[in-house]
Amino acid sequence: MRVQQLRSEVDGVVVGVGTVVKDDPSLRVHWELLGRPPGREPTRVIVDGSGRTPEGAKVLDGSAPTIVGVAEGCPRRFPPKVRTIVAGRGRVDLGRFFERLAEAGMHRLLVEGGSQILGAVLRARLYDRLTVYYAPWAIGDGSAPPLDAGPSATTFDDAVALELIGVERVGAGYVASYRPAAGASRASEPQVDKPARPHPR
Repeated sequence: MRVQQLRSEVDGVVVGVGTVVKDDPSLRVHWELLGRPPGREPTRVIVDGSGRTPEGAKVLDGSAPTIVGVAEGCPRRFPPKVRTIVAGRGRVDLGRFFERLAEAGMHRLLVEGGSQILGAVLRARLYDRLTVYYAPWAIGDGSAPPLDAGPSATTFDDAVALELIGVERVGAGYVASYRPAAGASRASEPQVDKPARPHPR
């Protein structure tokens, strides 16, 4: 319900193509979970530099506004109702892509995942708030999906610095909210579109 409420309040819901390939999400608001009649749907935003979104993916069904961010030279042609934005060479330059989305009137984005795009957004400081839900389960070993699949930090200077701004009990777990730590540096030209490493959800 919390996720659906967030979706209903934003201009767009952003995921990487790895999430689309693995999970085939609709990225629509499930209004029935909110106990409300259907309202305005946020734009579905897919970061897919090389055009790997499957032909039959739910995000291409035309049921909600959809934008796909691609890199220069991407040969893929999407359905007529799907808008494409070219940003970056080889891979999608997230900074440039987000600027184009802002120019289109999209100022509040919910970046849902996966770990490649989350890592790129964190490192480029392209966010106001990071929320992490901690569930009361221990998964163990290397099968647990990472929050951030970006380059490993070898020093504290390489790590993404966060500032805790709140903790809220949600169901059996809790949500911790963070913002970028003051004075943390911003990476230049964040780019994504590497195939997501397989993991369970």
